[in-house]
Amino acid sequence: MNKIKNIFAFAIISIVLYSCSNTNSITIENFNHEAQALIDNDTLVQFLKNHYFDTDLKTVQAIIPGETALYDDKENLKSMSIKENDIDYTLYYYVNNIGTPTIEKGKPTVMDSVFVKYSGQRILNTENISTVFDANDGLWLTLNSVIRGWAYGFKNFKGGDNITNNGPITYENGGKGILFIPSGLAYRNAGSGNILPNECIFFYIDLYDFVKDTDHDNDGVPSIMEDPDNNGDPRNDDTDLDSVPNYFDADDDNDGVLTKNEDANNDGNPANDFSDPNNTTLPDYLNPDIK
Repeated sequence: MNKIKNIFAFAIISIVLYSCSNTNSITIENFNHEAQALIDNDTLVQFLKNHYFDTDLKTVQAIIPGETALYDDKENLKSMSIKENDIDYTLYYYVNNIGTPTIEKGKPTVMDSVFVKYSGQRILNTENISTVFDANDGLWLTLNSVIRGWAYGFKNFKGGDNITNNGPITYENGGKGILFIPSGLAYRNAGSGNILPNECIFFYIDLYDFVKDTDHDNDGVPSIMEDPDNNGDPRNDDTDLDSVPNYFDADDDNDGVLTKNEDANNDGNPANDFSDPNNTTLPDYLNPDIK
């Protein structure tokens, strides 16, 4: 497992979706993201009212008589409230299958490495959908390095079972659904490639597998736990102010001793070692006075 964590935490941090590139986009300064969040939610709500999930085609289709609109399908359509950059968003997700793995690992965190299948389309307006702008049949990536709609959305599904046997990599019993993402949790007012600024999008997703407690810097502390300010986002924590966030910093307090070696009780978890009698709540690996 450690080998898997190392490979996917270090190598895959640089892997991003085709649609994650913003090289051809222009960001508008002083943009009102709060107002756009309200517009996005109105768009998504109306879109969900105008479409249903076709169980035969396994796709989102324009509503027809006799079918239940996505918005009214309370059994399968869920929503979650998200605060990002002090803006309130609503992310909608449709559950085909949460996931029923034989070996229970729970659900991934916003920092875990995941193995996924996906297909994305743009919501052109409340009535129309674009063709597929990006798709992949199987890709490892880390949820801290993709659009925030993905990071939060995949938290609602479970990984499956690897049943590969002398053939192509095969999974079963994994989570499967659709993520309906407001622009503020996607490409915002910048856009990306074919995705226009302030455009809502959705993805059909399969969560094949994930690395529980992904440790990006292999320091013995899961990346999701490298969050000293406890705001749920380890990406903005940098204890030693060296411009490298803790989850990717092998020496979090810059005291010359690697975090993984600041494990006084040798239990493999540096986060529960407190050797400073004058600061009993600060773990050694974040305390430059303890080496």
